[in-house]
Amino acid sequence: MSGLVTTTALPWAELARFPLAAGPTPLVRAHRLEAAFGIGPLLVKRDDLIGFGVAGNKTRPLEFLVGAAVQQGARVFVTGGGPGSNFCAAAAMAARAAGLACELHVWGDPRSANLALATAAGATLVPTGGSVREEVDEQVMARVAQLGASAYGVPRGGSTALGAVGFAAGAAEVAAQLAAADVRPGLIVLPVGSGGSVAGLLTGLAAVGLDVPVLGVSVSRPLDEIRAKVLELAAGCAALLGCAAPDPGALTLVDARGPGFGTASERERAHAREALWAEGLLLDETYGAEAFSAVVDLVDPPADGPVLWWHTGGLLPAVGSLLKGPA
Repeated sequence: MSGLVTTTALPWAELARFPLAAGPTPLVRAHRLEAAFGIGPLLVKRDDLIGFGVAGNKTRPLEFLVGAAVQQGARVFVTGGGPGSNFCAAAAMAARAAGLACELHVWGDPRSANLALATAAGATLVPTGGSVREEVDEQVMARVAQLGASAYGVPRGGSTALGAVGFAAGAAEVAAQLAAADVRPGLIVLPVGSGGSVAGLLTGLAAVGLDVPVLGVSVSRPLDEIRAKVLELAAGCAALLGCAAPDPGALTLVDARGPGFGTASERERAHAREALWAEGLLLDETYGAEAFSAVVDLVDPPADGPVLWWHTGGLLPAVGSLLKGPA
């Protein structure tokens, strides 16, 4: 139980939480990006600077998921993903920090920078032998059933009602920063993969009474499918916290799957290069480039406040893409 803490305020105060983040992460005005693209005002929430490995926003759900595993008395943290999974590397590091073994069930080619980091953190890789992402969750469930209470299992991306609590707490964090700066955004933009982050954000914004619309940039699933998943997770997160479920009307989704999961379009790569040149921001090709490109191409500056773009991290694959050079 060493290192286990609880929050001291708001609905998640009684939940087990294993501290990982060096937060709050900065909330900054991106003046040079505004000038480069003729947009603005633009705020950036810098979860790439969260301070735990290169885990980015995946740190937020893991604080509660690992906290629950420690509270349960589990000895092994079981989850999984694909070769480019930021969550896999983050989970391996978080499990190690908490004194847990980590078992990762992975689809596709396991030779990647993120999975190499996971292995360096002590994780055991268990390839599915195929390229079907859904097989990961099936294997995780089967493994947890086999190991019993000694294992704590988590689906890809950490997208559970409990995992979403991490971003609900993140919503309270950014709300406090905005209040201190006396700024109210007109829109919050972030990427959407398995849905947990945006579900938690919606729940947390409602819990703290910050009525701001959210634009989710879907990089993995069709819009109908991911919308249903997000709202299901948000309802579960709200029930867990004893809050009202957020208004579904607060969420708009856009489809940014483009060439395929984990592959940015040439326009998205160009926008990512400009973000690097103007602000020194590293954007990966799975989440960051797509979400930032949506800010540039799809978002009209709201009349009632700046756009807030949530930079979720993905530093390791971003560097890997730069080292490979142009596609």
